[in-house]
Parts: sequence; C-alpha cells; structure tokens
Amino acid sequence: MALLELNAVARHFGGVKAVDGLDLKVEQGAVFGLIGPNGSGKSTTVNLITGVYGLSAGSVQFDGQDISETPIHRRLGLGISRTFQNIRLFGRLTVWQNLWVAQNSQADQRRQRFLGRWLGGSRGAKSEIQPLLEFAGLAHKADELAANLAFGDQRKLELARALSSNPKLILLDEPAAGMNIEGIAELDQRIQAIKLRGTTVLLIEHHMELVMAVSDQIAVLNFGQKIAQGTPAQIQSDTLVKKAYLGGDEQ
Repeated sequence: MALLELNAVARHFGGVKAVDGLDLKVEQGAVFGLIGPNGSGKSTTVNLITGVYGLSAGSVQFDGQDISETPIHRRLGLGISRTFQNIRLFGRLTVWQNLWVAQNSQADQRRQRFLGRWLGGSRGAKSEIQPLLEFAGLAHKADELAANLAFGDQRKLELARALSSNPKLILLDEPAAGMNIEGIAELDQRIQAIKLRGTTVLLIEHHMELVMAVSDQIAVLNFGQKIAQGTPAQIQSDTLVKKAYLGGDEQ
C-alpha cells in the first residue's frame, strides 16, 4: 500500500525546472532512497512534500488524502516529519526540550496542558521522551544545551526530534553529511530501527553505501526528472544511472 504518491509533480523557479513531471510512489513501511547529482531536485522534492514550496503542477497524496494545498503545520499533524541538510536545532534549549517542543500529542494540538507541561511538568515530559533519548544515545546528555553538543550528537538529536512527533513518514535530507565512518554505521542501524517501528522513511543521501544498504527501493533524479527506479541491485546496474551519477561508463 502506498503511503505517499507524487503525481506529475513540478516546481519551476522562473525558467528553471527544479522538479519536472515527477512521479513517485513510496510504500508504507519501506525505506525509499532518493539520489541524484547536486541540483537534481532532491531537496526541492522534500520541500514539496512537506509544503515549504507550492506546486507548479501535479499533486501530492499522503495516506489516501490529497495534501497538495495543505499547510506545513497540518502536514505535521497528518504524520509527516523531516530533518534538514543544515542542522536546525534550538541551540539555547536543552536536549530534552528540543524533543519536547516537537511532540505532536492531541492535547498539545488543542493547546491544552501546553504551558503546564512546559513550566511545571518537566519531570513528566522527560519521562515521555526518555525512550527517544535512549534511542538517540543521548540520555546522559538530556540536560545539556543543544548548542554545546558535538556535531555527531547534534545529528542524532535532530533525527530524534523528527521522530518525537510520532510520524508516519520521516524525510531524511542528507543525514550522513559531515559524519565519520562510525557515525554513518550508527545511522544505518537507526534507520533500520526506524523501519522496524513501522515508520516509512524517504532518504536523500550522497553516501551510496548507506543508501544501498538500507533502501528497499531507490529512485534517481537528474535535472528534475526521474531517470530510474528499482531495487538497489537494479539501480547499481542501470546504464543511465551509471552515466548520470554513479560514475560508470555507458555500455
């Protein structure tokens, strides 16, 4: 069953066709890789899914609903979350506060208990997010300011924050950027764990070993258009992909 469908999606910036007639179908519970050269339209696609950019053409369907005109905050409420290429944490908040503010409970959506939980219920809030702190390996740093974390820990926190809204779909925009080999291996394990939780993952990444290891399906973009889609093995052997991106010679 498809959780996310993009139908003939386009986004043009003047004469620049950043995304042009893109069709994608992401199955529920899958890890879906989206790769391509710099400037191929990957991050623009994420911004169209999350509502940062409006569509020039086409439609976006999520969980059986057309969300093409749905505002960003309502897409979060429907179960779409994301990380960013450039880390965007609340540096002057602690680790646990960064997770708390991203929670997507029904009570908070109705603005009930919000100030009470923030001003007087920190102990209860911490207990609610303890599993995420442990998942991210940051339980021992719960009270540290996010700005004081090392780069790798900030990456972990951003991923945990995206999960704290309990999303159905999480979009990871180059989560391995700037990470060392050990950090990428931990990220591999966390993406696999997210899948086991039943959360669908759309992964944009330039680290090919990671993409090939964790993805069920991969789509390849070039100049805003999809040039291939298939399993990791199929993508690795695709002639157009080799020519456009993976560095192989056309046969």
